[in-house]
Amino acid sequence: MDMITIPAVNMTPILPEIFLSVLAMALLLINVFIPSGQKSYLGYISFVGVVAAGVLVGAGWGVPVESFSGSVVQDNFATFFKMIFLVSAGLAILISDQYMEREGCNHGELYPLILFTVVGMMLMAAGTDLMTIFLGLEVMSVALYVLAGFNRASLKSNEAGLKYFLLGCFSTGFLLYGMALTYGATGTTRIAKIAAIVGQMTVPSANIMLVAGMLLMLTGFAFKVAAAPFHMWTPDVYEGAPTPMTAFMSAGPKAAGFAALLRIFLVALPTLQVEWSQLLWVLAVLTMTVGNITALRQDNIKRMLAYSSIAHAGYALVGFAAGNGTGAAGILFYMLSYAFMNIGAFAVIILIGKKGEANGTVMDFAGLGFKQPALAVAMSVFLFSLAGIPPTAGFIGKFYLFSSAVQKGYIWLAVIGVLNSAASVYYYLRVMVYMYMKEPAEDFEWTRVTPPIALSLLISVAGTLIPGIVPSVILQFAEQAVKLI
Repeated sequence: MDMITIPAVNMTPILPEIFLSVLAMALLLINVFIPSGQKSYLGYISFVGVVAAGVLVGAGWGVPVESFSGSVVQDNFATFFKMIFLVSAGLAILISDQYMEREGCNHGELYPLILFTVVGMMLMAAGTDLMTIFLGLEVMSVALYVLAGFNRASLKSNEAGLKYFLLGCFSTGFLLYGMALTYGATGTTRIAKIAAIVGQMTVPSANIMLVAGMLLMLTGFAFKVAAAPFHMWTPDVYEGAPTPMTAFMSAGPKAAGFAALLRIFLVALPTLQVEWSQLLWVLAVLTMTVGNITALRQDNIKRMLAYSSIAHAGYALVGFAAGNGTGAAGILFYMLSYAFMNIGAFAVIILIGKKGEANGTVMDFAGLGFKQPALAVAMSVFLFSLAGIPPTAGFIGKFYLFSSAVQKGYIWLAVIGVLNSAASVYYYLRVMVYMYMKEPAEDFEWTRVTPPIALSLLISVAGTLIPGIVPSVILQFAEQAVKLI
């Protein structure tokens, strides 16, 4: 009788995922023994765990390893994106405790859910098989649905969780159907094998099943990155979700969506680039324009940043439409920069806010520059970066993305991008006008900067300014990361 031989499996590519999963499960157990008023300790443990996971991820830089029969890979591309996810999670954990205490929903399950979300995002970035990417997406999405509706006492939070869940399930159907059709057209779910089979086709664009699969996958991922016209869920979910979770959702999952998109389209479907780059051209223009024009009319600052987030997905799509190395490296740089500046802005919003999400409008920032000058300066740095004004990381990121479009010959796409970026200056500077040029209606005496939030603000300001002043270091890593995909 023949013995069943179990192949040796190299666990190196998924060591950070294993570590975070074990930590999340351990935190769920520890949570049972910690009294309700002392859940902050779980946040501290989670943050240390995220830093430790960062060390594990960083150790894999420049050491490509393939495992699970080519379903998962450790390469520079995955490593760079994993760092973005860990930065997003670490900053979100730091800004969560104070807000959750204030709103009365500092339940211990929050931190394990954030860690499970990161595990899903990491699998999306490291997956070299459509099924692995889908598995990662589902792990991420299920945890995010719960995080969006985490404040059970708030009707808005309940509504956010339900809307995100229903629309998320709907978009997942499109994505999975697209993957099924791609499998039907090529006979494999491995990204490298799909590339080889499609490359042998005489006219790949004539294969209706393959093109339909590509379109459906693009639709599913467009929902995840909040690209127009699949953005309808974003403002309501961002406004209703607890503010730290809104900050996290705006940075991490968006980067994960782009990680999967880049790997599938640039590696598996480069022969269809003529078709998908035209689609992305239109999608980028639509996303930038819809996001910015709608943001101009918003008074609620969370809704304003939600529409701003849609516009920023449009800027990233400019680099994706270009489909060249500069565009891909620009997306990586921009996603990292965006995590710092956006989560930093939300940290200030948490400090200005009151219980029950009061003080959430642009007008409530009136006089902040006189009463809390340090917070106003930090907010100004983040807003300048979001608007793409030098010397911030936001400017360098946009410069790289628009340069990639010019290199590709998409001059008008770059022009539309620059015009959109100029239009966005209005609603970002409007907040600064209220901070520095309006009389303070309140003293902001309730703003209490705890050490975790102070640390998150310091990290965010540094992460926004340093890459803007000396971008070469991060850009060098980003360029190395996209060489191997």
